[in-house]
Amino acid sequence: MKTKAAILYEIDQPLRLEEIEIPALKHGQVLVEIAFSGVCHSQLLEVRGKRGPDRFLPHTMGHEGSGIVLETGSGVTKVKTGDRVVISWLKGTGLDVPATQYQGETNLVNSGAVSTFLEMAVVSENRLTRIPDALPLQEAALLGCAIPTGAGLVLNTLRAQPGSSIAVFGVGGIGLSAVLAAALVNANPLIAIDVLDHKLEQARALGATHTINARHGDAHQALMEITGGKGVDFAIEAAGLKQTMEAAMASVRAPGGLAVLAGNLPAGERISLDPFDLIKGKRIVGTWGGESDPDRDIPRFAALHQAGKLPLDKLITHTYTLEDINQALEDLEAGRVGRAMIRNATR
Repeated sequence: MKTKAAILYEIDQPLRLEEIEIPALKHGQVLVEIAFSGVCHSQLLEVRGKRGPDRFLPHTMGHEGSGIVLETGSGVTKVKTGDRVVISWLKGTGLDVPATQYQGETNLVNSGAVSTFLEMAVVSENRLTRIPDALPLQEAALLGCAIPTGAGLVLNTLRAQPGSSIAVFGVGGIGLSAVLAAALVNANPLIAIDVLDHKLEQARALGATHTINARHGDAHQALMEITGGKGVDFAIEAAGLKQTMEAAMASVRAPGGLAVLAGNLPAGERISLDPFDLIKGKRIVGTWGGESDPDRDIPRFAALHQAGKLPLDKLITHTYTLEDINQALEDLEAGRVGRAMIRNATR
């Protein structure tokens, strides 16, 4: 049996659409018909060669999606044929199968434990989480990365409370997810910072109380005016830029303010910090997927959406077909989309 896939053959070149042969399932693997797949900056960095040397070319891509289980390999107990699932790069319970290979038209194509830029994909059991039948698959795909990371930052990493002051630097898919969760806990002020007005308008619609366009003035000064010169309790960096990472640290209050870096810098880039900020009691940390546990948090986020408290559909700005994957990546790079989705399956 074959499936269509978008494959990275060469760094900084368009992904190639190709029919590849699906291998027999190994112990712990699951075959999933991919319904929708999210497109995020980590894939863009990978395609552009900004995550360092790529030893696995050619390979499949994508790490956030939703779909329906078609077949299970031996040992799989977490899901069964017909289950609707979220596919995530985050590890949950279940068997861990780190890699597989598909037979391409002329060569073998590598694949990790999870890939989603395919119509059907072989996925490791521990990267799957069952979801309710009533949860739309397009919105469910966001539970694979954007929501666990962005909303997880607010609810798990920061443990933000009503009245917490939060600044979000960069309101793409992760940043908008953070805004959505911060609004859920009634953060105030909730400040969204970006360089594109259409993204700031979307952040306002999702609950931001203030927006700052950093291209039109001194963003730090504007933030300090909003907070009465104190800075914010929490800053979330989701733009993946050196200057926004440093700005996030500068924006938090002293003592006790916390900056969390969620964005990905290109390999080799570094940020600079003033050690005196640390002495004054400011803190800076990274995050691993918003400290989300898929088995605990994906059902939690799904329930919040179904209760009308976490409107996932408002995050999605564009939907593409798998054939238009390269256009989706270009639009993401140009800042034309919030969270872009790929409609994978043909049915």
